Amino acid sequence: MESHSLILLLESATNSCSVAISDGPRLVAQKYSAIPKGHDTLLARLTEQILKENNLTAKQLAAVAISEGPGSYMGLRIAVSLAKAIAYSANIKLISVSTLTAIAQCAAEKEKRVPAYIIPMIDAGRMEVYTANYNGNAEPLTKIAAKILDSESYRELLSSAENEILFTGNGAEKFKPLVADCPNARFLYQMPQAQGMRFEAYKKLEAGQIEDVAYFQPFYLKEFIPGKQKKLL
Repeated sequence: MESHSLILLLESATNSCSVAISDGPRLVAQKYSAIPKGHDTLLARLTEQILKENNLTAKQLAAVAISEGPGSYMGLRIAVSLAKAIAYSANIKLISVSTLTAIAQCAAEKEKRVPAYIIPMIDAGRMEVYTANYNGNAEPLTKIAAKILDSESYRELLSSAENEILFTGNGAEKFKPLVADCPNARFLYQMPQAQGMRFEAYKKLEAGQIEDVAYFQPFYLKEFIPGKQKKLL
């Protein structure tokens, strides 16, 4: 493995969390957990394990890449804090990759036939999702936005017989019943995984598109509003 292209990838934007190591665009190893809570201890433990199992230290890496969001406020904060600590202590680069890109890339790698569009969706509560349109090769076509889903959503794209669309991510599940009559709509349940970040992370590393370790913040898309504290009996 070439140290100048080794990237540690961290992902914890939703209920799942994962870490991976890539050598350029090639996946070296990944650890994944679908446990919905415990990211604060689990992510650090998985990171320590994957480095040890591959006989690596953080200082041998070229960069650490973080799934920047959108997603869970706490999940994003935990991963960003860990990524910053690693980047600062090991004096390596910090790179950010959209969580939606990670989902789209994972979905694209599972598909045997390339759809016209891949539309990853992150559940944002009720009928709202965080989403963007990607082509069949997981390259972004639109900006990330919050979208309220209804029966007319994406009807224009779905109306063309050539536009087979793959909807994916945990937000796509609630959209499925709304387009049950559309033969061009396909669905794949796919959570974000660290391995889906490797192509974009390597591209940014090669282009020198790195983040400021001191000032980088996750991409929440919406301002975090904490719930009301429950009264103690």
